[in-house]
Amino acid sequence: MSTTTDYNELLPVIMAIKTADVLTPNMPIDVLVQEAENLYHWCKDDQQALTKVGLDWNLVLGLPVRSGACREAQSLWIKERNTRQQAEQDWKNQAPAAFDLRDQLIHSFRFAFRKHDGLLTRVDEIAQGDTNSDMVQDLNDLAVLGKSNTDLLAAINFDLSLLDQAADLADRMGDLLGATNGERKTVSEAMVIRDQAYTFLKQAVDEIRECGKFVFWRNPDRMKGYVSDYHKH
Repeated sequence: MSTTTDYNELLPVIMAIKTADVLTPNMPIDVLVQEAENLYHWCKDDQQALTKVGLDWNLVLGLPVRSGACREAQSLWIKERNTRQQAEQDWKNQAPAAFDLRDQLIHSFRFAFRKHDGLLTRVDEIAQGDTNSDMVQDLNDLAVLGKSNTDLLAAINFDLSLLDQAADLADRMGDLLGATNGERKTVSEAMVIRDQAYTFLKQAVDEIRECGKFVFWRNPDRMKGYVSDYHKH
């Protein structure tokens, strides 16, 4: 089966693991997955000895699917992380121009609307606040306000195409801001599932290894297959 199939098959079981029981990965995911796959092939020759001391052989049979699900969960987490990092970089690159356009519009509107107290008040309200989210909202508000008063703007030779530019930029920057801020405020669901999948796989690996070490404590040739190459125990 593909890792995607493994993931979809085990997802309900993986997500049912309680937060208190979830382990934080203490080794690279790809290393654990490879060690689990190696363990699966190694211990098949020891079925009788391992089940004799109480090992549920279904743990062994299920290793390939658990490994595939864990590998897929890791890939999904990396994809999400990279998407967020790209959004953060795009925001960093594009935000200065967006703030500059907002400031240009406010400057022009104040001059064009200088004889209209109601419009000036509205411009002043929009100009309040200087956070990223303020800027995104300001661009959209200024675009709407400007399109409602094109005659006054045209009178000062204002470039009306900047209004459409502001509206488009507000949409684009809003999407980028959502992509960057959303993951800062909450723990990524993909990361949570990755940790749950890691836990589900490691639980099986640890149980099989414990039984193997118990059975083959005086047989180093067989014991070595139940020791993590990464942790050396």
